[in-house]
Amino acid sequence: MSVTRAQRLREELKRETSDILRKMKDPRIGFVSVTDAEVSSDLRHVKIYVSILGNQEEKERTLAALEHARGFVRTEIGRRIRLRHTPEIAFRLDESIERGHRIAALLRSVTGEAAVAPEPDETQDASGSAGGDGQDRSGSPDPGKEGAHGLR
Repeated sequence: MSVTRAQRLREELKRETSDILRKMKDPRIGFVSVTDAEVSSDLRHVKIYVSILGNQEEKERTLAALEHARGFVRTEIGRRIRLRHTPEIAFRLDESIERGHRIAALLRSVTGEAAVAPEPDETQDASGSAGGDGQDRSGSPDPGKEGAHGLR
């Protein structure tokens, strides 16, 4: 199995599934975005990762509706993509976008707090560097020790 064929099929499945879900008229399906597709090596199974906008109840309802419509989606994919065997479909919830938003908000809150001038620490000397431990903070390896690649 060529990696390029699996990649092409993966992208085509993402595109077609997204189009099918957009055109579905099921009121239980909310705002759904297809984020990824994972195809097995024998092309018989595919996991389609979807991101669903809404609260937890809406996500569960939409995921249940997608599981209910799985046969329809598989049939439509079989009509649109010419394969010997149309793959079995499994929908999976992808929460990476929400996780990214949460991390970005945390970073914004940390940088907002960092904008306020920090109080000087007792371990810092007048130059602002940590004193007393005798370690070089420049990041360059010590000439007598092993370097970054483990060579002397």
